[in-house]
Amino acid sequence: MYCALFLNSFRHVALKKKVFAYSFRHSTAMSTFLINQPKYSWLKELGLKEENDGVYNGTWSGRGEVITSYCPANNEPIARVRQGSLQDYEETVQKAKEAWKIWADIPAPKRGEIVRQIGDALRKKLKVLGSLVSLEMGKIFVEGVGEVQEYIDICDYAVGLSRMIGGPVLPSERPGHALIEQWNPVGLVGIITAFNFPVAVYGWNNAIALICGNVCLWKGAPTTPLTSIAVTKIVADVLEENKLPGAICSMTCGGADIGTALAKDERVDLVSFTGSTSIGKQVALMVQERFGRQLLELGGNNAIIVFEDADLSLVIPSALFAAVGTAGQRCTTTRRLILHESIHDEVVEKLAKAYKQVRIGDPWDSNTLYGPLHTKQAVEMYKAAVDQAKQQGGTVVCGGKVMDRPGNYVEPTIITGLSHNAPIVHTETFVPILYVLKFKSECEAFAWNNEVKQGLSSSIFTKDMGRVFRWLGPKGSDCGIVNVNIPTSGAEIGGAFGGEKHTGGGRESGSDSWKLYMRRSTCTINYSKDLPLAQGIKFE
Repeated sequence: MYCALFLNSFRHVALKKKVFAYSFRHSTAMSTFLINQPKYSWLKELGLKEENDGVYNGTWSGRGEVITSYCPANNEPIARVRQGSLQDYEETVQKAKEAWKIWADIPAPKRGEIVRQIGDALRKKLKVLGSLVSLEMGKIFVEGVGEVQEYIDICDYAVGLSRMIGGPVLPSERPGHALIEQWNPVGLVGIITAFNFPVAVYGWNNAIALICGNVCLWKGAPTTPLTSIAVTKIVADVLEENKLPGAICSMTCGGADIGTALAKDERVDLVSFTGSTSIGKQVALMVQERFGRQLLELGGNNAIIVFEDADLSLVIPSALFAAVGTAGQRCTTTRRLILHESIHDEVVEKLAKAYKQVRIGDPWDSNTLYGPLHTKQAVEMYKAAVDQAKQQGGTVVCGGKVMDRPGNYVEPTIITGLSHNAPIVHTETFVPILYVLKFKSECEAFAWNNEVKQGLSSSIFTKDMGRVFRWLGPKGSDCGIVNVNIPTSGAEIGGAFGGEKHTGGGRESGSDSWKLYMRRSTCTINYSKDLPLAQGIKFE
């Protein structure tokens, strides 16, 4: 009996130890997620928790793989997301198509009112959502807030546009006839966005697509899923408060399987893809194979050209911001600085001095100007690019090393001495490396700007007005964004954003970009009692 009691007591103690050990491990595992730490409790203001559903189509769900989102500044886990499966994708498309039947019947100005409310809802979460962008993507806090502000601004723009979109009434050559252009929504817009602008690029597409009468299905980057979820929760609340189907703005977190399904799906009337040129090409081929419509925003190997008459007080801060901002991870980042030989050495010296004054630190610290790269893979790309540049004859003037600190930090880097057509100069590496080239003539500089495969953004610094208009003209820059005396980055929402050649040819945001989200019909109406044919043809 005593033996049995001893064994039972021993088993009880052993069981308690086992339960305690499990509880300790479980508690430790939970505490490792940033969202469970008091410092990051603000994440819960965005409706986030330790494990989040990654599919929204009126209800939240997710039956796919569970992934973890990491903070680039320290590589610590923030929270988990259960991605969508192909079954989730199928259900979401069906619900979105049903939601379109309701949304398309709402007058455009009324749709604009919903977009206005989305903008106001974003305003209430401006700083906290900007903090999430900073935490999950890695860009500095002011840039994270600025990105959310961009979504708000495009909502304001879209509200006005909702009362202005339309086609002309054209003069008909036939008596008693009217010739008009009618614009209608395409239907379902699939939006695939990249990690570097996890809020703004969706906003550009979403706000304009909505006022045009479309519904949206968003697949954000797999490495910024929490931002996608937080934004969708804000938008979903507005739709639900107005008793509209949540599937009007659907979302499916996922990887290549979801992206491939979206690109191949004939029910998706427009695919808007933002990302690398290599993946964009694959998407384009899949969409084209089904004769679908596509909007591509791909890479950029952008250049600033500085002439001998340039105001260097503008050049230095412009080059610094454009090359170092977002740690070189903007599609509009300046990657080539093309300097006239007479000012080359002076500019390099001043720019190197400015680089050394850049405040590097945690991206959510308000004093920081430069944060980490987004992933460990990007750090490896940086190291490889620096090595290749050296092998091809380049000299590292500033930076060139991985920083010895937690997170994905590398030194912002300036490399001189390379040929304008060196292979590494013609390669877009999404890291903060600036290649400085030396030119002699205007003709040479313009040619170097245009010789890369991409054609996104470009800029010259000069006081010569004749040169300015040559730069803007048919023999000047071949890019979609052509600037004078400002950097290559920092585009405003009022203009059309996009580029030529391997940048994809798409246009988003302002100007007449709305036309890409609609289909045009040329309509002839005969209000007479006769039937005249065009071109005076008689068929009697």
